[in-house]
Amino acid sequence: MSNEHAVENSATPFDVIIERIDIKGQYIQLADPVHLSGQLNVSELRTQYSINSKEDLAQLALQIGVDEAGRGPLLGSVNVAAAILPSAWSGLIENQPLKDTPLSILTDSKQLSEKKRDVLYPLVQQYAIGYVVADVPAAVIDQINILQATMLGMRLCTELLLKMVAPHLIIDNADGDSQSRAHTYVQVLFDGNRCPDLDEATLDKVGVKKSAIDCQAWVKGDARHTSIAAASILAKVSRDKTMYKLDTRHPEYGIAKHKGYPTKTHMEAIEMHGILPAHRRSFAPVKKMLEN
Repeated sequence: MSNEHAVENSATPFDVIIERIDIKGQYIQLADPVHLSGQLNVSELRTQYSINSKEDLAQLALQIGVDEAGRGPLLGSVNVAAAILPSAWSGLIENQPLKDTPLSILTDSKQLSEKKRDVLYPLVQQYAIGYVVADVPAAVIDQINILQATMLGMRLCTELLLKMVAPHLIIDNADGDSQSRAHTYVQVLFDGNRCPDLDEATLDKVGVKKSAIDCQAWVKGDARHTSIAAASILAKVSRDKTMYKLDTRHPEYGIAKHKGYPTKTHMEAIEMHGILPAHRRSFAPVKKMLEN
């Protein structure tokens, strides 16, 4: 997929606000809205993941990588991203599917300098077939805990991307009469040791069959799979951007340097200037200061 090709087939952006969430049949009003944004390049999706020839009916795997940034800080949102790379660029990093591509330096965002991450961020946005970034605010982290907030972000990113993709592909497991039509199955690769529970009933309504989704959890997956590495860049840089914005509003906290992590400077700033609305009140160091 060349630069010219990517520009010619411009992606369609989308923006979604989630205020209530259905968890196993029960609606929960979130303490603060979750914001999801991203884009989908429909023409590239159809070109790479639809089967037009009846002679070639082998299943195609659409790979979605999912990662998060910001589980440990005392301040701000946890950001989650999901990304679909071009099919030829998806795979194990060690097999070098990104060699001689604009994303050739892509690996786990934590192994890259901030300068390299900032270079990769717009490139991932440009060349990804589709991506979603979720901003799960501190109030939601305090409401349901950081693990569940991260799982929620992963679930919402995955479901939204699947819903955006669904109208353009037949996503099933090729049972029955599907031998006469194009079909695609989905691998969703999550960084970490667990997968979120997807809303299978809602996905089924939009044509994404449960049997066609293969969810896999990969410990340190951002250093193994290109799609997870791409998601790690989107999550990390998008979170850093929110931290820099917060720093301009509250320069006395030194947020641009510590990014919300519990450094000595950060703890001293809290003692001197107080707790911000964006601080995570359920986290022990902040909770302790509130009690004193």
